[in-house]
Amino acid sequence: MNANKKTIVIKLGTSVLTSGTAKLDRAQMVEIVRQCAILHQQGHPIVVVTSGAIAAGKEHLNMPNIEPTIANKQMLAAVGQGQLIREWENLFKIYGLHVGQMLLTRADLDDKGRFLNARDTLNTLLKHRIVPLINENDAVATREIKVGDNDNLSALVALLADADQLILLTDQPGLFTADPRSNPDAKLITEVTEITEAIHSIAGGSVGGLGTGGMATKIESATVANRAGIEVVIASGHRKNVILDAANGLPVGTKFVSANNRLEARKNWIFAGSRPAGLIVVDPGAEHAIINGGSSLLAKGISSVQSHFLRGYVVSICNHKGKEIARGIVRYKSVDIERIKGQHSDQIEKILGYEHGTVVIHRDDLVIL
Repeated sequence: MNANKKTIVIKLGTSVLTSGTAKLDRAQMVEIVRQCAILHQQGHPIVVVTSGAIAAGKEHLNMPNIEPTIANKQMLAAVGQGQLIREWENLFKIYGLHVGQMLLTRADLDDKGRFLNARDTLNTLLKHRIVPLINENDAVATREIKVGDNDNLSALVALLADADQLILLTDQPGLFTADPRSNPDAKLITEVTEITEAIHSIAGGSVGGLGTGGMATKIESATVANRAGIEVVIASGHRKNVILDAANGLPVGTKFVSANNRLEARKNWIFAGSRPAGLIVVDPGAEHAIINGGSSLLAKGISSVQSHFLRGYVVSICNHKGKEIARGIVRYKSVDIERIKGQHSDQIEKILGYEHGTVVIHRDDLVIL
């Protein structure tokens, strides 16, 4: 495994996968998989957020001119998602790689418990060197289809995967100073160090017939990812070796540089983003391990639980004197923590009948006060 490995999320727009036609461009998809396989072989965990289900449905059903109603789009997505995943599976198999499908909506990531469940699934796929293929669940989503939310979804997936880099591939070379389709003097912006109102204002909309996203949603995506300390690159999916070059730091498209430390950005969100939903009292051994040892909170070190809260909520951690020593995101709900408190980690599944990991709060989800 590469000691300098970085987790990379690659978002593929419909225009990239169809090359501007009404069908999936298999040659283009093979080229994308080839680049992903090289990075995977080098030890970099790769996550692919793929559009194209509606386009695949149109092709499979031979309905290129169907009326673009929400119901029709959902029908096409329901048919096309299976076709799309099958294409990806066959192409990654050429390079000996396994894939796993995750269908998400924004609601899955807005709900704290479902967010953690999705994160567990994604991390397990990556742990076993399986390439996650993520798409919106367009067959049941409506708002997302209308606003092209696969761009924003990719930023949330980058947060989910604790990614180092998000590569947004589109039919444009990057962000320009003006719309290059109408202004011949428009120049490519190669690097953005701060996403200002001016940057938002020059982002144009989508003109593609199959895709749902535009440059504006890509800027929104870059904003979310940058705040979490994730570097973002917007580039043309048809540029030769675009994924490899972006991953290796070569000048490609528009790079959005983040000055934020990824872990610290997440921990700042834990501290400032939510009021504690409850309180966990820990024994002196756990207090010492958390403060001085950089440890996660184990069930063994918990003395008592106060208030009712669900998995994924932020809670206060206090010592026996009532002093708040930390805050963190719990992996178990309060009633279950009450059952496993004081127990060894290997007893969790036996007691509860399931387990969400061996810790109650992981050290990466914990802020020392």
